[in-house]
Amino acid sequence: MAGTSALSGREQLLAAVVDHLADHSVDGQSLRSIAAAVGTSHRMLIYHFGSREGLLAAVVGEVERLQREAFTVVASSDDAATPREVAERFWAHVVGPATRYGPLFFELSAHAMQGRAHAQALATGLVGPWLDVLAGEIAAGGIDAARARTQARLGLATVRGLLFDLLVTGDRTGVDDAYRLLLDLVGAAARPDVPVPEG
Repeated sequence: MAGTSALSGREQLLAAVVDHLADHSVDGQSLRSIAAAVGTSHRMLIYHFGSREGLLAAVVGEVERLQREAFTVVASSDDAATPREVAERFWAHVVGPATRYGPLFFELSAHAMQGRAHAQALATGLVGPWLDVLAGEIAAGGIDAARARTQARLGLATVRGLLFDLLVTGDRTGVDDAYRLLLDLVGAAARPDVPVPEG
């Protein structure tokens, strides 16, 4: 992430709010309590974000942007990398930040499941856009497009499940082993003689 001096006042505030909420949860936090925690006024938050709902919507967008940016950076770092190498680098790159921001991500995901207005962007961006990106990477390895999308869905759900496991248990070794097994299984499933399920 760029240094703080390169960020606008709004971006600096948003980064501080994301950090605060990652440590202290979202529920029960008013604009005033958030403002006090990040060293600003609730009027300044209203100026930049309009309301508590507007601020939380911006937090949702920032958390999702950071995740997708992490994958894009890794995927574009070496054009000669195989899909498996990209997947291994992504895991190594994302696990550290996930231990910090993962609880906030899952809390906001629950808000999306509950239909809360501020999480609407997450509800629409949580799966579909990720499938587009991941399926494109998988298909680049020579996999049929339909199969690539199915593998992308399985991989996305499994990775998020493994991150959830890590956040709950703290068992990094066990989760790393399970991720490597996932890559082995995906590689085996890439055989062209295995039909892709319809639907």
